[in-house]
Amino acid sequence: IGGYTLGAADLLRRAMGKKLPEEMAKHRQGFTSGAVERGLSSPKATQLFDLMEKFAGYGFNKSHAAAYALIAYQTAYLKTHYPTPFFAANLSMVMDDTDKVRHFRDNAIAMGFTVLPPDVNASNYRFEPVDATSIRYGLGGIKGTGQVAIEAIAAARTAGGPFKDLFEFCRRVDKRAVNRRAIEALIRAGAFDAIDPRRASLIASVGPAMDDAERAERAASQVSLFGNEAGGTASGHALTLVRDWNEGERLAHEKASLGYYLSGHPYHAVAIELARLVQQRLGTLQPTTSLIRIAGVVAAIRTQSSRRGKMAFVTLDDGKDQAEIVVFNESFDAYRHLLREDALLVAEVKVMQRMERMGEEGQSPGLRIVAESIHDLASARRKWARMLKLECNGGSSADRLLTLIEPFRSGSCPVTVRYRNASSGGEIQLGDAWRVNLDDHLLHGLRDWLRPENVEIVY
Repeated sequence: IGGYTLGAADLLRRAMGKKLPEEMAKHRQGFTSGAVERGLSSPKATQLFDLMEKFAGYGFNKSHAAAYALIAYQTAYLKTHYPTPFFAANLSMVMDDTDKVRHFRDNAIAMGFTVLPPDVNASNYRFEPVDATSIRYGLGGIKGTGQVAIEAIAAARTAGGPFKDLFEFCRRVDKRAVNRRAIEALIRAGAFDAIDPRRASLIASVGPAMDDAERAERAASQVSLFGNEAGGTASGHALTLVRDWNEGERLAHEKASLGYYLSGHPYHAVAIELARLVQQRLGTLQPTTSLIRIAGVVAAIRTQSSRRGKMAFVTLDDGKDQAEIVVFNESFDAYRHLLREDALLVAEVKVMQRMERMGEEGQSPGLRIVAESIHDLASARRKWARMLKLECNGGSSADRLLTLIEPFRSGSCPVTVRYRNASSGGEIQLGDAWRVNLDDHLLHGLRDWLRPENVEIVY
């Protein structure tokens, strides 16, 4: 109709497929003039091109659209009337893709459903609906386990009832299917918490527990002098006691086994402090004309080489939202030692509207966030903290306060003590000789003594 060659027609097809409005505009004159030369009226030629241009925005073949509509209706019906089986099935389908598992789990929680944690005494391989409001985490969603191992655990549980402790667990499961790596992965993910929540001690006891199980197997194969099997089902062993993991360590182990943080998020431990430091949360970023401070835990990093050197794209996560920041080569060289997964970062950034072509339906394709400077929490405190404010009460001890501060007097942050009793109160700023370095050990000591709400860093 427009007199196009095959090559020119393919260029038009490409412009439509890639949704390039500027390229479509270039074809309009050529197509309409070619159509008029071949006997089509100018209004009809324009109308025909308008249809193609509209299709380039977002077009579906009718039969294709009908098939999608049917599936959309079916899944919407299932999600509405059978929500927990629907979520359990979707989670089981994507259990090898941790990003998708996290997406479906977060979606279920946002809709008011409960995703129960993994549990060797309750979970099976797949995610399963428990009742109308809760879903049990599938052990197959834990890295380093495998279907054979999980089915062996379920079989042992069915045959002998719930596991009582780690030693009994190792005696009862098939060691050919359930190896040390699988047991440690289950512990890191919290699947033994219902038996014993001391994950560090459980990890330290896996070796002795497996050795004990092997000895019990050898003894069981021998018949005693009185004809009874040696050994028994009760372990009678105690765990190897070690220092338990702190919250950060626990979450790091969870991420290693599950691909994401399950029982919390590292950002939450310092969220109150960061609320005073950051100027925009990741989920509410808006273009600005000046630098702003944002913060988050590094969820992913990818680097790429440019003509000016290496640059990085860093995804920050604040436990609720994510945002990708661009670190150009000049900043990358200066801050690359801070750019590692799970690190908590505070960044000064420029937030700009992307200037590329508009997306579908005229919507902006997003923001461009460029890092100017990057800090860990310690260096952010040194740079922006104006004061350490402590709230004391009648039970506080000046001697203990000075004892806690003494090892950290090499810093530059002034300390103000707010004190009140039944009859009076006020604020006292300690002298310059008592300026402190805002070290984590100092803050932990003060918070343990005075309670966290009474220790405030003023930014």
